[in-house]
Amino acid sequence: MTATPDPIFWCDARLPHVELRKVADGRQVCYAPHSHREWSLGAITAGCSTFDYRGQRHYMKAGDLVLINPDWVHNCNPIDNQPWSYLMLYVDTHWLTRLRHDLDQLPTPAWQDLATATLDDPGLYQGFCELADTLLDPDRELLAKQDRLVDYLTHLLARVAAAPSPAPVKVPPRIGELAAYLDQHCTDDLSLDALCQQAGCSPGYLIRAFRQAFGLTPHAYLVNRRIQLGRQQLRQGLPIAEAALNAGFSDQPHFQRTFKRLVAATPNQYRRQTSSVGASDS
Repeated sequence: MTATPDPIFWCDARLPHVELRKVADGRQVCYAPHSHREWSLGAITAGCSTFDYRGQRHYMKAGDLVLINPDWVHNCNPIDNQPWSYLMLYVDTHWLTRLRHDLDQLPTPAWQDLATATLDDPGLYQGFCELADTLLDPDRELLAKQDRLVDYLTHLLARVAAAPSPAPVKVPPRIGELAAYLDQHCTDDLSLDALCQQAGCSPGYLIRAFRQAFGLTPHAYLVNRRIQLGRQQLRQGLPIAEAALNAGFSDQPHFQRTFKRLVAATPNQYRRQTSSVGASDS
């Protein structure tokens, strides 16, 4: 039996605002609901999959694009174990906000969510594949990668800029404050009682209101933040055990299981690739 190729993670210390993921056999990756701090763009390169995004299920096929706003809960998974493959680009939200503002698509340099969730556009799909090839090519110069990235995103943003921004989710102030508290204390050992006291509400209200606002329970939100922190640690080249501890996990096996469930790759697969690309040039 032919071994399933590992997912490819690309990043470059000279381009810290972008990261690329390439998966050749999506049957081997199953995601739990999760979110990213970055804005994300994906392309189905073969086969088909489901795309669950903020309460809606989309059925995606080869040639389709998905656009994922920062902190919007989602997951993509195979259909009946059918083969599929994809590319995913993660773009730093602050960097993309500045680009959108420079393009006169935002009145101020403050992030606004994009309404478009999926696109069936052969030209933009082909352009994304060419962008991915450029980023993954070790022989391409830095300027070539930067040019291709900005040029492609400029065309993509022009395509979706006309769509109105989605109505913002109404987050009760104390629930928003609690989310900010969890962001700051994601590595702490917290209890539901402590969170209820922090927010000044009952457990039932807290969990219901938090899920409505963020698509995750407070615990799932906390774990998601810990994995995001763990990814940053691994990308910096820290050992897995140290990254697990710094991210708030009590032991390495728990970190590894959770990382694979949310990132659909092992910490070692992620660390081995992202911590080495571009290191010799920095």
